[in-house]
Amino acid sequence: MTWGALFSTGYTRKPSGVMGYVLTGYAALFAIWSVYAANFAVMDPLAIVTLFLSFMLVLVFSTISAVPDRPSERADQIPWIDLALAALSIACGVYFATNLEAISTRITLLDPLTNVDTFFATVLILMCLEVCRRTVGILLTVIVILFMAYNLYGHLLSGAMGHGYISYEHFLDIMVFTTDGLFGTPLKVAATYVFLFVLFGTFLANAGGGDFFNNLAASVAGTKVGGPAKIAVVSSGLYGTISGSPTSDVVTTGSITIPMMKRAGYPATVAGGVEVAASTGGSVLPPVMGSAAFIMSEYTGIPYLDIVVASIVPALLYYFSVYAQVHFTSVRYGLRGLDKSEVPALAQTMKNGGLFLVPLTVIVIALVQGYSPTYVAFYGTLAVLVVAMIRKSTRLTPKAIMSSLAETARRMAPVVGACAAAGFVIGGITMTGLAAKLSALVFILTGDILWLSMIIAAILTIILGMGMPTVSSYILAAVLIGPLLIKLGIPEMAAHLFLLYYAVLSAITPPVAVAAFAAASIAEDNPMHIAFRGMQFGIGAFVLPFFFVLDPALLGEGAWFEVMWATVRAALMFFLIAIAIAGFFRQQLLPWQRLVMLICIVLMLIPAPMLQIPAFVAGAILIVSLMRASNPPTVTV
Repeated sequence: MTWGALFSTGYTRKPSGVMGYVLTGYAALFAIWSVYAANFAVMDPLAIVTLFLSFMLVLVFSTISAVPDRPSERADQIPWIDLALAALSIACGVYFATNLEAISTRITLLDPLTNVDTFFATVLILMCLEVCRRTVGILLTVIVILFMAYNLYGHLLSGAMGHGYISYEHFLDIMVFTTDGLFGTPLKVAATYVFLFVLFGTFLANAGGGDFFNNLAASVAGTKVGGPAKIAVVSSGLYGTISGSPTSDVVTTGSITIPMMKRAGYPATVAGGVEVAASTGGSVLPPVMGSAAFIMSEYTGIPYLDIVVASIVPALLYYFSVYAQVHFTSVRYGLRGLDKSEVPALAQTMKNGGLFLVPLTVIVIALVQGYSPTYVAFYGTLAVLVVAMIRKSTRLTPKAIMSSLAETARRMAPVVGACAAAGFVIGGITMTGLAAKLSALVFILTGDILWLSMIIAAILTIILGMGMPTVSSYILAAVLIGPLLIKLGIPEMAAHLFLLYYAVLSAITPPVAVAAFAAASIAEDNPMHIAFRGMQFGIGAFVLPFFFVLDPALLGEGAWFEVMWATVRAALMFFLIAIAIAGFFRQQLLPWQRLVMLICIVLMLIPAPMLQIPAFVAGAILIVSLMRASNPPTVTV
């Protein structure tokens, strides 16, 4: 089996005729219901999540096939088995909705499950596993099944990894009839925060916001040295913070930026690597930060606004590092910017689409005012609709609105598959205490050596996230590795941002690197070469988590002078990283100069002012000496 087969998903059907209209109408109505349920309905949260899952299962079985390849021209027709699964999904929804009061008031593990309870719970688990396989791939599905097998048969293991006997009824009780399993935090967040922000992003893109951000990036950076690559950095970051998926960001923006970079003279590997690094950073860039930030807020209890504020400086430093590397690499290759005739004028770009900055401003204001993420996304979507109505070219017709609603529901399919799988994993860990056992194992290996434990935590997070959506990889890391970092004395904010960063980085880390595979198909180059190039441009993201764990002042924690020192030190450190990786700063760097930079970077990372200050001074002196040693032609940054 190839790597690609592990992550292949079912193809998306697009039924025509009556069935096409029925599914579009169903998806649009489901989206409207989800908006109403998340913001206005007076319903038990468990009811919202169960109905949401049931409605989504119907849509997934109707629109996503069981096989990855389209077998024939009749492939858009829904086979009878998928119609039966859709009907069974409705039956599960009706059952749980009509028995909700009894389910929510029963005493877990004390009130026995009826045969009907057991039947519907089993059917629901099997259908969720199939949805996970169709939308996310076989790898995550196998991982979930292994966790389930450990729950049911782990009592047969000897030693520390064994646990007490768990009956099948006990397993179903926790997994389906409590909020500790399937209907836990991940699916709850998917049904509320995530759905509404996906809705916001869909409306913004369909109204022309995506084109505006691309044109804005071109207007700002297009004519500068390495203009096409800088356009990729800026536009992918802006789009990625809304999409929350490095892979989808690569496919969406990369289809424009990668060919543009190749035409400008960039090697295909470099073009793909720039796009992969830029797209990956979008998932940690405020104000939206993709879906995982909402999961983090719900799981830890840290207000979403606090996460956004803490993430601003690290995210900007990451993009500063990528942008600087692009600049120095472009100068080294002698790559110029685009011709002025190829770049839209900034004034014209702002005139045509500047109003699309209003919805983002509304989101920021709503967050600062203390509104919940559901209301923030709702108000942002309303702002998009109002702004789009001002100009005829951006106005959304009733048909376009319905299409956007339906598209939002369809785009939620992989998120729901991943969140359902994550719920099963969380429920299993709760039953067996696996997280505490893993923490104990790591402590045995590392003792109380903080930096060594952090390296192991980073490696485990990347491994857990290989080939998975950011949501799944972060949740797995949070429940398995999060307790370990907290025990080490790391503040909760820093610990979970550490895991979030490495969950995101799993998308560009070989040997899987799904974002690189997506870029390879556009760049027409080797995906492993692109993955390693992407890691090179995104090296800042691998270093950043260690920086803010060792010095939480970078997240805004501490006195103002501590925050200032951490920020200035990090800025110089990432500037040195960009120069050292590119091997160029106004001239070709000598090996000893790169070595000195590396030493300064490491010393500035160590939480000891007596090492940080001399390293900072030495790094600054080295940069000044390089500037004075050469007099290259003037270029525009």
